[in-house]
Amino acid sequence: MRLNQPLLKLPKAFDADRLAAEVRALPATAWLPHPGNYPGNDAVLLVTPEGQMTNGFTGQMAATDHLHACPYVMEVMGEIGAVWGRSRLMGLGPGAVVPPHVDVNYHWRTHTRIHVPIITNPQVRFTVGEQSVHMAPGECWVFDSFQMHNVRNGGTEKRVHLVLDTVEGEEIWDLIDAANNGTAPPPTRPPRPLRFETVDMHKIMSPWEVRCHIAFLIDYVLPNPRLEAVLNRLDRFAAAWSSAWSEYEGSPAGLPEYRRLIAALRQDLMASGGGNLPLQNQVPLARALGELILDVAAPDPAPGGTAVRLAS
Repeated sequence: MRLNQPLLKLPKAFDADRLAAEVRALPATAWLPHPGNYPGNDAVLLVTPEGQMTNGFTGQMAATDHLHACPYVMEVMGEIGAVWGRSRLMGLGPGAVVPPHVDVNYHWRTHTRIHVPIITNPQVRFTVGEQSVHMAPGECWVFDSFQMHNVRNGGTEKRVHLVLDTVEGEEIWDLIDAANNGTAPPPTRPPRPLRFETVDMHKIMSPWEVRCHIAFLIDYVLPNPRLEAVLNRLDRFAAAWSSAWSEYEGSPAGLPEYRRLIAALRQDLMASGGGNLPLQNQVPLARALGELILDVAAPDPAPGGTAVRLAS
């Protein structure tokens, strides 16, 4: 998703008091430590694989018991109207920070993250690139997670946001278009029954998706004398992947060939130093290629025959 600014407030608002009442009614045991072990960061899991208490990204997503205990949160999600992936209430304690980072993982390349502040204070600042804002209670925001970003709670009260991941859809794009263009928001729709992701990624990445991710990354590569050679090597990889796809498509029989192509590209980038080319967000090209394509394009099949992908 490309926005016309790093942080974008959508023309949507919700009743923060009703949201806060539901948050405060949750038991203390609902709050789990952040999977990255950031001090002062915790979360309540709302949408997870099979509705279980896991931080996983992949599989049939479903509401947890904690989401069922928050009917107004469900109403908010229904009014936004997207198909939902991994979603949580995210807490940030007094004085705590989310350190500067870039979301390079495949999940965030293919998803938009929506923030609805619930409990906050004026000393909470969300910074993306050169833009820094305080998100007020009940507002609705999206941001460019491929830029360096961080959050700091300089206040004395815990901050809580409703954080929703979605593959977007027309409802979200209507809101983004209105915010980007300063036009009137679309009419409010009645809340829809909640819809959840079934497929997070395909077992074998299609050549069209491979080319899409390559094009996305090349837009971020800074000028460099080695860039032309890297572009040529990536074009060759995409062409070879298309050739293999035309023979095997998603068949497990094609895994040796797909993995040979991945290994050869890794080796060539390492030997040439091309993988060290920096992106505008300070991430090396090799890391971004790995997380968006090479680590996930032909994963090992799980015992049940589905692809497994590990993510932070």
